[in-house]
Amino acid sequence: MMQWHIVCDFDGTITPTDVIDNILERFADPSWADIEDAWISGRIGSRECLSLQLSLVKAYPAQLLDYFDSVEIDPHFPAFVEQALGLGATMAIVSDGLEQGIARILSRHRLPLLPIIANGLRQVDRDRWRIVFPYASDACRAASGNCKCRSTPDNKRVLVIGDGKSDMCVAETADFVFAKGRLAEHCERNGIPFARFDSFAELPALLALLPHSLPSPTVRLPLEQQELFHHV
Repeated sequence: MMQWHIVCDFDGTITPTDVIDNILERFADPSWADIEDAWISGRIGSRECLSLQLSLVKAYPAQLLDYFDSVEIDPHFPAFVEQALGLGATMAIVSDGLEQGIARILSRHRLPLLPIIANGLRQVDRDRWRIVFPYASDACRAASGNCKCRSTPDNKRVLVIGDGKSDMCVAETADFVFAKGRLAEHCERNGIPFARFDSFAELPALLALLPHSLPSPTVRLPLEQQELFHHV
């Protein structure tokens, strides 16, 4: 695995639910759902969507921290991280969510320190907030707040682990994908080499099957190997 870099999504992948959606359901004006529909339909990108939605949130810092402290993660994720790093892979959490929330949630679990590449939350009043996008790109095809394609190194093969729309663009340039939810459907529709999973408990076995000697970072798996993985 020394030749592989893992780009791992957070919301809906490491966590069972979406952290920002839960914040909006608890603390935002209900009109956030209309903005979400505009993003899902493709009328706006996630950067615009998140900016509009987070401006609707009214919550004191203690309320947000209490919520972050209630969020659970896949219980098998820490063991997967230890295994992947032990095999020599590098790994980063790359999310279109909130860096402060991700760091707070992961800090409650016994995990090696991992780079977190995500959006930031800034307080603008006692109970009002805005989101900032340190990893955005005007060239991002998906108009994302965090352009996940920019997080991939040039000198390693890339394994993407994710579940949804924010992972689709980077999955298209990855060497392999571990996918669930809408991302798995996207990979299947577009012929992207992937393995479907529901829990990190399944991933140690999939890592063992992952090819370790692709000729170059852009080469796809042979068709018969793709079929094997598609049906794992």
